[in-house]
Amino acid sequence: MSKLQILERKRIEKEQARLVAIIEATPDMVASGDSDGRATYCNPAGLRMLGFERLQELSAQHYLNVHPAWAEKLVRETGIPHAVAHGSWSGETALLRGGREIPVSQVILAHKGEDGQIEYLSTVVRDISALKESERRIMRLNRVYAVLSSINTTIVRTRSRQELFDETCRIAVEQGQFRFAWVGLFDAEGAHLTPVARAGFENGYLDRIVLSTRDDTAGCFRMLVQALRESKLVVCNDIENDPRMKCWREEAARRGYLSMAVFPLRCGTQVVGLLSLYAAERDFFDTVEMKLLVEIDDDISFGLDHIEKEERLNYLAYYDDLTGLPNRALFYDRLNQILPVAERQKTLVALLLVNLERMRDINETLGRAGGDTLLKMAARRLGESGMNVNHLAHFGAGYFAVALDNIQREADAAHTLEHDIASCLAKPFAVGGKELRVSAKAGIALFPSDGADADTLFRNADAALKKAKLAGDKYLFYTPELNARVAENLMLENKLRRALEREQLVLHYQPKIDLRTGNISGLEALMRWNDPDSGLVPPMQFIPLLEESGLILDAGQWALEQAAADFRRWRANGLPTPRIAVNVSAFQLRHKDFVGMVGRVLGDAGDMAASLGIEITESMIMHDIEASIRKLQVIRDMGLEIAVDDFGTGYSSLSYIARLPVNTLKIDRSFIAHITSRATDISITSAIVSLGRSLGLKVIAEGVETEGQKTLLQQLGCDEMQGYLFSKPLPSAEMETMLRRGINERP
Repeated sequence: MSKLQILERKRIEKEQARLVAIIEATPDMVASGDSDGRATYCNPAGLRMLGFERLQELSAQHYLNVHPAWAEKLVRETGIPHAVAHGSWSGETALLRGGREIPVSQVILAHKGEDGQIEYLSTVVRDISALKESERRIMRLNRVYAVLSSINTTIVRTRSRQELFDETCRIAVEQGQFRFAWVGLFDAEGAHLTPVARAGFENGYLDRIVLSTRDDTAGCFRMLVQALRESKLVVCNDIENDPRMKCWREEAARRGYLSMAVFPLRCGTQVVGLLSLYAAERDFFDTVEMKLLVEIDDDISFGLDHIEKEERLNYLAYYDDLTGLPNRALFYDRLNQILPVAERQKTLVALLLVNLERMRDINETLGRAGGDTLLKMAARRLGESGMNVNHLAHFGAGYFAVALDNIQREADAAHTLEHDIASCLAKPFAVGGKELRVSAKAGIALFPSDGADADTLFRNADAALKKAKLAGDKYLFYTPELNARVAENLMLENKLRRALEREQLVLHYQPKIDLRTGNISGLEALMRWNDPDSGLVPPMQFIPLLEESGLILDAGQWALEQAAADFRRWRANGLPTPRIAVNVSAFQLRHKDFVGMVGRVLGDAGDMAASLGIEITESMIMHDIEASIRKLQVIRDMGLEIAVDDFGTGYSSLSYIARLPVNTLKIDRSFIAHITSRATDISITSAIVSLGRSLGLKVIAEGVETEGQKTLLQQLGCDEMQGYLFSKPLPSAEMETMLRRGINERP
């Protein structure tokens, strides 16, 4: 070997040594292997990357085994074939170290001999864990930034707290890719959290955890307590191992929650609730994310404060700040809404303007605070009296307004004043350690007679109130004539109430006569009022008032009980007492407890069902035919007979008549009055008799006053008659005499 060759060889060896030193010192993995899959070289960095100390440990296994399954498949099926075909391949794969994946960037080189065959493969691998973590951090930051941006946009456009909460949760899940987000609000004491908005994968999580913020509550959620007490963001980056999540880590693990953050939502300086975010990654919340979350917290709290102030302004525009009732503007608006409805339905609307008296004296004695307390208490009582708060308002200075819609008569307004409003204000008020009693004056205006719009009604109600104050009356209607009529009706109604209490109502009985035998076949019980001041009051003067005032319920029950008592007394005296029928009003039939009332009377009367009956007008039954059929069927099943009174005047459908559970049809007296002179009345009467016979019903003619009427009814085949031809309605004692006489001689 020449000296020149020796020098060249030394130079090459020196260069190789330098390259080996570089490879040995490089932080990247450099390795090579033969075509059999055995590693022939690996630099120290590579051995450290794989967790080996010597090359022999690596050479003992196939070099592809250092990859996880997905990376091994990628290298074997894509990387090596591509390198063989093209000389090299690069891509992102992963290595295994102690069972943990290490993301890497890998280059594979194929080395060929002079014959073109692969002699060996080499690879250069760089650990890109830090790069991947940085990418993940950037992605997480971008997600949080997106949440922050979208929430700020929501704050600008939303006008509702609930909408803000709902959108915050939705944005956190959809754009922030949080696994679950929810908002809870504290109760007044701050002791319990109530979820009001949620989004993402929950699967009943909130139903299982304890949302109390009291330390002494078993299993309380410590992070919620901490966020409330410290009023700052609280983070848990490892739910599985954090002691604060001890009670709930299993529930969180089932749903894939690995990290979470809880931060307080403030309205002004007060913490009103919490927002909780759950991530599917551990260590999600680092310092930068936490700063962004704090910014989100501040922005949401700003939005809540803005919404509250806006709601407060809107509230003050339509509600009285002192009492919480609608103010004049809102009350005017609502009144103008109900007036067109009343016009279409042909009903009345009453506007009551009520003023508490002596408010100036109360303010001077107890101070403005004491007067305000009284007004608050009065407003609360009025609101709890059963009146619709939407139809109640406070105008300041002790003035309240009440709108009564869908009323049928003027007296309903007076009833509300006397029974609802007056009774609320009659009880003493405890203010500042003193007991106060207040009185009130009121003015009443009626729609449509006293005004067609809210402004006119208020003006007229105010005029009536001023007149009531001057006259010393408790209340006055705007129209003087109406005042007189309502006063008269109320006086008569009060007398009727006393009549019920003092047993001034009596029953008179009118016999029903069998047209074949001439014998008494039944009795109709008719209510009369024996007024000590004016004597016997005709039914048409007090029965309608009983129905309007609702007293008919008590009076009707009394009539049924009295008829049963008279029947028992007569039967006990050995009299041949026929079945007694008691009239029932439409108000009674429509009442929800009508059937129950009848059952209770029969229960008290023993076996009276077979001795009593009820009479109901045809028009009353047809008002709500299906409900009437259901109720009458129950009463019929009790054993009572049911008669349809005034038949022929109610425009009945024959299909419904066939379904009615009744026993008797009573031909209206208007057809009987002219039956001997009008062919149409004869035809109608004959048709009703035929209808009754075909349906298996008994037919009774009312108002029979002449022998000619009786004879014609007999010829038409009518079953019974009732009228002055035989007897007018008689008091109980006279009816008893007639029944006694009927034992030995026919009437």
